[in-house]
Amino acid sequence: MSDLALLGGTPVIGGDLPPYPSMGKAEEEAVRAVVQSGCLSGFFGSPGPEFLGGPKVREFEAAWAARFGAKHAVSVNSNTSGLFAAMGAIGLSPGDEVIVPPWTMSATVVSPLIYGGIPVFADIEEETFCIDPEKVAAQITDKTRAIVAVNLFGHPARMADLRALADAKGIYLIEDNAQAPLGMENGKPTGTIGHIGIASLNFHKHIHTGEGGVCVTNDDDLATRLQLIRNHAENAAIHEGVTDLVNMVGFNFRMTELSAAVGLVQLADIERHVAVREKLAERLSEGTRDLAGWTVPAVRDGCRHNYYVWLVKYDEAQVGVSRELFCKALNAEGFPNFPAYLPPLYRLPLFKSRTAIGREGWPFTLTDRTFEDGQCPVTERLHEREAILFEPCAYDVDDALADKMIAAIRKVHAHRADLNAHAEAG
Repeated sequence: MSDLALLGGTPVIGGDLPPYPSMGKAEEEAVRAVVQSGCLSGFFGSPGPEFLGGPKVREFEAAWAARFGAKHAVSVNSNTSGLFAAMGAIGLSPGDEVIVPPWTMSATVVSPLIYGGIPVFADIEEETFCIDPEKVAAQITDKTRAIVAVNLFGHPARMADLRALADAKGIYLIEDNAQAPLGMENGKPTGTIGHIGIASLNFHKHIHTGEGGVCVTNDDDLATRLQLIRNHAENAAIHEGVTDLVNMVGFNFRMTELSAAVGLVQLADIERHVAVREKLAERLSEGTRDLAGWTVPAVRDGCRHNYYVWLVKYDEAQVGVSRELFCKALNAEGFPNFPAYLPPLYRLPLFKSRTAIGREGWPFTLTDRTFEDGQCPVTERLHEREAILFEPCAYDVDDALADKMIAAIRKVHAHRADLNAHAEAG
């Protein structure tokens, strides 16, 4: 009998990995204080002192801006809401194009559609999995309004290059910084390099408030427009001195006082929350980087990788075992993992059917752009054949358990001939 757990052996890791303890006594006390105050939300959707929210929301926004050296922080109830607000704030209009990566959460590419914008896909880099500036440049036309770059899996995109490109072309750069709260590129924090950056406080991120997000900008006008779109802009735009009423139709993207109170505690401890994930990912990389056909995450010079996801590039030809079978064997050893990430987003039904807003195909009726397979070959290859993912944010892993995880990988790799024999036997 093989030593592999999949084939009847004993797993390296017995039982499930323990979940990460994201909440503690300080968060509990912060929430209790808000409940006792009776003010669970301080927002009111019309001009006046409550238009910008309650005391905890304002305190949280000030703390976030100070932590990242930004002029403005505008809290929202999700990263998705922040993306929608950003598209409105930059004046996106029907038929405008927004260049986006194909590998990210769907909200990134859907957000332009809300205003009639057209997502245009540009492929990603081989090493960082972030949008490729050269591919972006090739997609820019006189219809381009913005670029959305995602600091995917915790690694910075080439933000300085993308900002220079955006400035040269007179377009906006939006940073989706959901997965890299303390990412750095050459001394600059991710989320602050674009015209607008959006952070996520969703429950499975490095720090969280259950649901939530923060938009960051150094532009006074963009900050005002973000605040308006967050809270029923149509009622307050003129009062706030806004004369350009494009997209001044507001939503309710408001953060509660409860979420802001939790956010303040989490923000104060952000370095620890991020560093523990980085330590785990780096230990996994060091312990497995010598394996054939197993390429651990790269980190560009001058960058800090926060490892929301630890993604390995798997070479099936070198290892000699299908990715799916290797992953199945690894799961059996107690190492939770996923073969592949999300499919390229142009494969979503709304792009294939060209159906988004209403019944007449709007806004796809405004463009000749197509959404066929083959337009982003790097993304397609990674998704279909190469990517293996683990989520450091989900688990509480000490050094001893991390070493067992390394042992699980090495065990499956060493017994790959057993896997092949099993596969051939049917």
